[in-house]
Amino acid sequence: MMRAAEALERLRSLPLVPFENAFPTTPIAILAPHPDDESLGCGGLIAEACQRGTPPHILILTDGTGSHPRSRQYPADRLRGLREAETRAALAELGLPHTRLTFLRYRDTAAPASGPALAEAASHLAAILRAKSCDTLVTPWRHDPHGDHKAAAALATATSRHLKLRLLAYPIWGLTLAPDTLLPDQILSGFQLDITPHIRRKRAAILAHASQYAGVITDDPDGFQMQPDFIDLFLQNTEIFIE
Repeated sequence: MMRAAEALERLRSLPLVPFENAFPTTPIAILAPHPDDESLGCGGLIAEACQRGTPPHILILTDGTGSHPRSRQYPADRLRGLREAETRAALAELGLPHTRLTFLRYRDTAAPASGPALAEAASHLAAILRAKSCDTLVTPWRHDPHGDHKAAAALATATSRHLKLRLLAYPIWGLTLAPDTLLPDQILSGFQLDITPHIRRKRAAILAHASQYAGVITDDPDGFQMQPDFIDLFLQNTEIFIE
């Protein structure tokens, strides 16, 4: 077993690789468990790819309605609409054409993770990626301690059985693991992408998800709210991608 502190140190020591070497074929696809994960984990990558004229395809797995489940002001349908609007605004900040965004709309906290539901979702995702000619899929790290993130990682693996895919992973909640958390021994290979030119745009994209940090929804005090120190984790000069 490996402690999380060692794993995160290894991830932060991965080599810097130029975009053209890291992503020799395009377009790529990015699978985000919830609206906002695409900006947090891959905002710099999205901005760089768009600047190069090869915008990625963004697929949002769940509808985001689990963030404030007790709100009467924002019942599920209204919250879904808000979070999708925030995602469109965030990706516009990064330069992504709206035609490159797909909402899969599985229910938040209930993304298919095993059995027939996972197999059906993998077949559906494979059809989408085949139609878009994507052979690289970027998905959350399987050690992110969140059910929907683990489901997204499992979905990417299952989809790769339908298509010959290069799989890359990006950490979100994995960056917050307690140092003594035990993880399976593993070879942590991959790279970091320098996103320094895109920090301003990435910040704007993250902040476009206002329902998740700015107190927009006031009638669910136990609802999710990103804290400033959490947001700061994703405003570093590099983004991590694990092979």
